[in-house]
Amino acid sequence: MSSLRQFKATDLFNFNAINLDSLTETYNISFYLSYLARWPDLFSVQCTPSSTLMAYVMGKAEGTGTDWHGHVTAITVAPEYRRLGLAQGMMALLERVSEYPYDGYFVDLFVRRSNKVAIEMYTQLGYSIYRTVKGYYNGETTEDAFDMRKPLKRDVDRKSVRENGESFIVEPHEVQF
Repeated sequence: MSSLRQFKATDLFNFNAINLDSLTETYNISFYLSYLARWPDLFSVQCTPSSTLMAYVMGKAEGTGTDWHGHVTAITVAPEYRRLGLAQGMMALLERVSEYPYDGYFVDLFVRRSNKVAIEMYTQLGYSIYRTVKGYYNGETTEDAFDMRKPLKRDVDRKSVRENGESFIVEPHEVQF
């Protein structure tokens, strides 16, 4: 049976196999360490009984007023452990922590428009497309992102999501981090 635990700095030496995916963003070590230092309860890993890393989720709390929310910066599962429900469990944990102790109104994430599998999973988890961010992903090609959101209990009126289901388009420089 696998276990879900908080990320440790030493996990940085063992998670390359998880990041070897064209849809996974890889950051520099200081980026990961800054998340670990600031939001340790929003940074978790799933491990096998022999402590092999299977997946991780990295998030943060941000915003002000009714825009205060949890944000999924990265979530990825090693190819050999996909389709086992690990991502759903890690998302549920991040959502719970975003509600308590952070008391957020919603959780959001960015996903490549071409990543149909992830979009379907997030939709099944209760996320909806809030907006399209033009040219959000840059690399060998430029790709748009969907900003997907899921309201939390604090957002009683569901103001963090668009009830009519229509998203709007923004340019990448308009996105606040």
